[in-house]
Amino acid sequence: MNVYRDKVAFVTGAAFGIGRALCRELATNGTGVIATDIDEELLEQAMETSSTQKVKGARLDVTDYEEFKKLIEETISEEGRLDYLFNNAGIAIAAEVRDVSIDHWRKVLDVNLNGVVYGSTLAYQFMAKQGSGHIVNLVSVEGLLPFPVTVSYVTSKFAVVGLSQGLWVEGADLGVKVSAVCPAFVWTPILDNGPVINFSREDLRESLRPWLRFAISPEACAHAILKGVARKKRIITVSWLTHVMWWLTRISPALVMNLVRGDFRKWRGKRGQTA
Repeated sequence: MNVYRDKVAFVTGAAFGIGRALCRELATNGTGVIATDIDEELLEQAMETSSTQKVKGARLDVTDYEEFKKLIEETISEEGRLDYLFNNAGIAIAAEVRDVSIDHWRKVLDVNLNGVVYGSTLAYQFMAKQGSGHIVNLVSVEGLLPFPVTVSYVTSKFAVVGLSQGLWVEGADLGVKVSAVCPAFVWTPILDNGPVINFSREDLRESLRPWLRFAISPEACAHAILKGVARKKRIITVSWLTHVMWWLTRISPALVMNLVRGDFRKWRGKRGQTA
């Protein structure tokens, strides 16, 4: 039985990457999809290449609560239901904390945390009344492990894991499921689009090079996500790499932190920097 057939899903950050792949995979499974993004031009391009009428596009700035509320309400009014919310929109800034301005922090937290809070609470209130629904929050392996250089991103993602788990506890007896999705490395342009401060984008790529051989496509990621959601998993680790790293962190967090610290120290040294 296809659990997605004839259901309604709302996806943020749908213009490219994982969000775009999710929309296509959902539509292929017979789901009516509301695909949203702040970048109207990219979203329009994504819609033009969509081969199904199951996907409807709409502009959305997830940091605008009233705009989010209006679009969720319009979706429910037009479709009569809301079965899935995929909070996928996110941004990242690559920099050491000592080089990050408070405005950078605000921007990352506003999109990655507040945007998820807005979507989750709006959908949850309706789903609780409906007696069914599934909220899916796209996190990252960086919501489970300590990573340098993207600490503002890490902070937002750790918070979203906590939000997802707390919401799962409250929603379980109301028919509302909640999943936190934690991919490792996916071929998306999130770090190519965001600011890089006090080192080059090539330095950033060099630091990730050993891990990029394990990267998966957005399509493979979307397929794994929907498989985990169908199984109602609370934390979806997507790949074996995330799963291993997560378990290692749970077994010995101090070991993982020291390993990451050692790699970061080497990276600083290659760039001629000191602590």
